[in-house]
Amino acid sequence: MIELDGIDVSYGNIQVIWDLDMAVSEDDGVVSLVGPNGAGKSTLLRVMSGLHPVDAGTVTVWDEDVATLTPSDIVRRGFVHVSEERNLFGQMTVRENLEMGAYTKREELDEMMEEVFEVFPILEERSDQLARSMSGGQQQMLAIGRGLMAKPRILALDEPSEGLAPQITDRVFEKIEGISEEITVLLVEQHVNRALKMADRAYLLENGRIVREDTGQGLLESEHVKDAYL
Repeated sequence: MIELDGIDVSYGNIQVIWDLDMAVSEDDGVVSLVGPNGAGKSTLLRVMSGLHPVDAGTVTVWDEDVATLTPSDIVRRGFVHVSEERNLFGQMTVRENLEMGAYTKREELDEMMEEVFEVFPILEERSDQLARSMSGGQQQMLAIGRGLMAKPRILALDEPSEGLAPQITDRVFEKIEGISEEITVLLVEQHVNRALKMADRAYLLENGRIVREDTGQGLLESEHVKDAYL
């Protein structure tokens, strides 16, 4: 379980998160984090990943303080973050990118490669293709596939539909729903309607504060969410 307790987060002198509590469990299915641009959603994922420190409060990953762990330690414990930028190795092939994702699970590389190819058959078909030459949708699938190679217990996806055509977005969301049957997915997504429809639990983040926690359906039916985001 990932737990955030009373955290404050800043960039220099600018505070972006205030006294925030949040938890994501392995039993959650899909947890969606929604809110406007600049609310602090991506920052929260960076905090959970050990990539950005907190000014106050605590973040624990399966009962261990994130402050005592390196980002690779956090991956080994089962929290994997696929960033909005994807951060693929463009000069490397699809297979090589996937192999890089298994750096904490080298002994299970072949097994995980087969599982990823089952989820994303296109990656097997394009396994020798350079990542930079793939379409946006294929690159997003590769980024998610590389995250799966680390055998996560919780997979955090930051804006997986960013820059994708609607038809490709639909395919990516279908894949995410399938993944969530086996792995908890923490989803940060600007498509609020889609993110909440597939969520078992959801948080609404505004101006660096959690203003509401509910089921996905509960937030969808909220007049505030309807007026502001739908």
